[in-house]
Amino acid sequence: MFHVKHGRRAVAVLAALAAGTALPGAMAVARAESLPGYRTASGATQVRGTSSAADAPQLTPGLHTDAIKRGEQKYYAVTLDAKHTAYFSAVAAPPPGTKVEDYKDKLTISIQDSSGTSCGPDATPSFSGGGMAYPIADYAARRIGADRTECQKAGPYYVVVRREGSATSGPDPWPIELNHLDEPPLKGAAPARPAPGSWSTATPAPRTDPTKRTARGGTGFNDAGSVAPGVWKDHIKPGETRFYRVPVDWGQRLNLSAELPNASSGATDFLPSALGLAVYNPARGAVGAPNFVPYEGKPAVAPTFTAPVDYGNRLNPTDSVNAMRFAGWYYLAVSLSPNTARYFSKGTELTLRVDVRGTAKAGPGYAEPAGTFSVTPEDQEMARNGQTAEEAAKSGTLTTVGYAGIGAGSVLLAGLGAWTLAARRSAARALAGPGAGPGTGPAPLPQATTQAAPSSSSNRPTQPGRPGQQTPHQQQFRPPQGW
Repeated sequence: MFHVKHGRRAVAVLAALAAGTALPGAMAVARAESLPGYRTASGATQVRGTSSAADAPQLTPGLHTDAIKRGEQKYYAVTLDAKHTAYFSAVAAPPPGTKVEDYKDKLTISIQDSSGTSCGPDATPSFSGGGMAYPIADYAARRIGADRTECQKAGPYYVVVRREGSATSGPDPWPIELNHLDEPPLKGAAPARPAPGSWSTATPAPRTDPTKRTARGGTGFNDAGSVAPGVWKDHIKPGETRFYRVPVDWGQRLNLSAELPNASSGATDFLPSALGLAVYNPARGAVGAPNFVPYEGKPAVAPTFTAPVDYGNRLNPTDSVNAMRFAGWYYLAVSLSPNTARYFSKGTELTLRVDVRGTAKAGPGYAEPAGTFSVTPEDQEMARNGQTAEEAAKSGTLTTVGYAGIGAGSVLLAGLGAWTLAARRSAARALAGPGAGPGTGPAPLPQATTQAAPSSSSNRPTQPGRPGQQTPHQQQFRPPQGW
């Protein structure tokens, strides 16, 4: 059965109620302050959205941070051309321990032209994890296309972000991370929407590799751990969300599952929303809704099966298909309810089965470098090695160049030293006179030697500077001063 869901990233939360009952010992185990918070990307610019479009701050392509209060609406100004499709995503990252209410606490993200006309459907990411607070995200797009009439001209536009919430939810401002990402135009006509029935909706069997590899999930999009097709294991704590990313090329699709083991305690209490799996595309757009499944002490699995990546999917009215519109890094967010502390007081092993199905095809033919919307050999290697972008940058080109520089410097210094000593020896012989023999001058110089620079054959150069990609920054987000 075709099954794809919607949602985003999560971290920490309180241990409080599960199915209306208090959880003994859960608060001590799933303490919010013991869980990692969302980490923003390096180079993210701090901005302060305004309540009026008149003095809205300008958003340039790239990442920005802000904070938003319950009931608040913020404007940001952007300048768009008439050929690039523009994506504006917002990640709301409530701090660990924030109280939220499912479907009532949410964001609305929209793009408007200078007359207030909406450029397309609004995005409304919300919570659906049984009261668990975790980062939520989605995007609104200004799409350029022959089938479009609104917002096709170059000029000023506005990104509008609104936060709604229940009066009983946490009153503190939410940190938000905004991303402005442009998609290049095509050289020719846009591909048509795939015909109904052109791909199967029957969910295939999960991946069954005999060996589990160790994955290292991150706190969000910026430090997500890379994974390749295979079976991976990680450790997850109650109240935590861990992020992973996998390269998916044109024509390929994802068959995923996140699994919990049985509880060693033998407890069988029923938890309705215990384990969640969400998928996001390279522009941080939600691929359907997150899939939360119950748990009652036995092994549990949260599966997701996506449509194949196709440029024409952007014409499909089904959200989970529409989001599978370009190649690149896709993100997986796995959330574990804080209520599972009754089963896993110190956390538990998480099994992640990742299968990228289908043969990669040629892209639609962008008129400019695809950047974020592509898969490179370096991306594939990074996934096989389980590296983050930051780790790949350190172990790839920069490290190789650094070692090469050290090696070259050593050779140069050794050469200069040898030349200086040789000159001194020649001068000493001259002072000793023509009868001086080999034993009367300074001792002969040892032959200069060089040390080969360490190689990195297993780590090819990565591309941390590809358009639309940001190198992660290991710093937890803090709201602007004054919040």
